[in-house]
Amino acid sequence: MEPLQLVLREGHTEARPLAQVEAQLADSLLQQGPRGEGPVSVSSGTWLITLDELRAIVETLAQRRLQLQVLISAEPRTRVAAAALGIRWRAPATVAPASSEAQVGLRVHQGTVRAGEQLNSDGSLLVLGDVNPGARVIAAGHVLVWGTLRGVAHAGCLGERGARIIALQLRPLQLRIADAVARGPEEPPIVGFAEQAELIDGLIAIRPAAPQWPLATPR
Repeated sequence: MEPLQLVLREGHTEARPLAQVEAQLADSLLQQGPRGEGPVSVSSGTWLITLDELRAIVETLAQRRLQLQVLISAEPRTRVAAAALGIRWRAPATVAPASSEAQVGLRVHQGTVRAGEQLNSDGSLLVLGDVNPGARVIAAGHVLVWGTLRGVAHAGCLGERGARIIALQLRPLQLRIADAVARGPEEPPIVGFAEQAELIDGLIAIRPAAPQWPLATPR
């Protein structure tokens, strides 16, 4: 079955993504009648869709026995929300590769960082993929890995002690925040939660983190 295609209008701040989805579903029901179970693709352009908004969209579709099959987005933070909910996403055909600077203060890398590779960022660093053993990811701000972190991660490399390291699974060989160093945890992660490392009383502490965009780049 061909997926029902929903395209969100950009520049209409009075019509947030959820409202647009609901309106287009209503129009589809009037024109085509009930579809029953089926896939849906949503093209959101440069919309910033938060985790809560995207979850509400998924629930709205589920009420009509529809499933969000793919989210087509040019906004890295919207892709992060999709990845956190296990939704497949892809960039629009006209969007430059995600490995370029997506916005001021943020470097986005799409794909696995392999052994022997090193990524650096003057701001925060977002990896949409895994960081393998033997790889290094280093940022002056936060390090975010929407995948499994098994290599070495260094956040706040210029001394920012408020920087954080967040991953869907945090199992690195070594963690560094500013001048503090720690090894990764050995126990398995809590199912359904991202994990976060931050400095508390001068020591790196690891705890569950909500799977959402965390903070602005530290200043």
